[in-house]
Amino acid sequence: MARQLVAACAVELETIVDAFVELMLEKQAEEVVTLDLRGISAFTDSFLIATTETPRQAKALLEDLYGKAKELGMPVRGVEGAEDGRWILFDLNEVVIHLFTPRFRQFYDLESFWGGAAKKVYL
Repeated sequence: MARQLVAACAVELETIVDAFVELMLEKQAEEVVTLDLRGISAFTDSFLIATTETPRQAKALLEDLYGKAKELGMPVRGVEGAEDGRWILFDLNEVVIHLFTPRFRQFYDLESFWGGAAKKVYL
């Protein structure tokens, strides 16, 4: 029974991640990366990281992410950086989405910080 529950949660997480990745790619986000943090992080299961060319693009994408979260029935735990738009953190508990402008993404380099995580790159 426990093994079935774990498998069901893994499938659900992959479905959720795929839905957000698809949206980000549709909205012209670049360098989209997912990091599987299960077993590494106590606060989330997955990071989605993407680059937007401008803070304005990041803010527009954030609005679309809100809509997708509502569609999937996922409550939003918090949002940081939306006013500035150079690094927006969108916290959905199991999934945390980071939207960066190019310079901020390079500076913070989350992929290196979480180097032990399984990484998937979307072009």
